[in-house]
Amino acid sequence: MFKSIVTLGALLMATSAFAVDSPITGNVSSKCSVYTDTAGVYGNPNPDELSTLPADGGVMPIIRYDVTIADYYTAKLSWPNSFTSAPSLTDSLTWDGEIEVASTSDTGMAGYEAAKIEYENHTEYDLTVAGSTWFKVTSNVTYGVDKPLPGGEYKANVTAVCIAN
Repeated sequence: MFKSIVTLGALLMATSAFAVDSPITGNVSSKCSVYTDTAGVYGNPNPDELSTLPADGGVMPIIRYDVTIADYYTAKLSWPNSFTSAPSLTDSLTWDGEIEVASTSDTGMAGYEAAKIEYENHTEYDLTVAGSTWFKVTSNVTYGVDKPLPGGEYKANVTAVCIAN
């Protein structure tokens, strides 16, 4: 009888299972990086207007995308449509802008500008070639109807992101 109990106990222990969760971790580094090569500056060509155009006294922001693997990413850039900080404004603002390819590291990127997709204040480019692409951003804002902008510092942001396809 004792042998039966020991055998039964051994059999139960052999059929019961113990479980463990063993974690697996990993880090992924994006193969697309975004940098500000030139910070933008608003010029004030008219009392009611701010512009990044050099002819208006401004400096166009230049954003650089570096891609190490082709056909995996989309560049999405957005010109400003609001100030991040400004003096108190009591009238309406009219925003406009443009994003264009300024320069590329590879002649295979020559079609980027013609193939861009524009909507609202956003522009998207399929990054189909590995290398670097520089984008210039034009931003223009007009205040009210022939109403001068209040004195002070005005700040706005260009948004630039890399979207994995």
